Amino acid sequence: MCPANRVWALSLAVVLTASSCASVAAVTNLSEESCRISFARRLSVVLTQEGEQPEIADALAGKTLSTLTTYRLGPRPFTIAAPSGTDYRFFINRTGADCVLTLYGRRKGFVSYTNNLSYIATEILPHCTCAE
Repeated sequence: MCPANRVWALSLAVVLTASSCASVAAVTNLSEESCRISFARRLSVVLTQEGEQPEIADALAGKTLSTLTTYRLGPRPFTIAAPSGTDYRFFINRTGADCVLTLYGRRKGFVSYTNNLSYIATEILPHCTCAE
């Protein structure tokens, strides 16, 4: 590879890496009702937009909320396995004062789609606070 191509390839790698940087956070006040309601509603909205039936999306949001509250897994991505056969991959991102629920990947069978540059869906979580 000629030097000009190496510089271009390295520059592209740096841009892609820098643009995909997001710090993973954890919601710290899921014990507060206003945050729980916000989290469940926003998660249900994302799952419904992805094609899950509203009642299934609500149930999945409730189970996820229960798991995150019970086990306090800390700042890490999490996966939701839907009865439709689709696995959804999320993380919480702290953007300024906002906590943002971010869907970055989904997998159904052998088909997987990940978008860690612009993400698949994002929802701000009103009434929630988060920390890295």
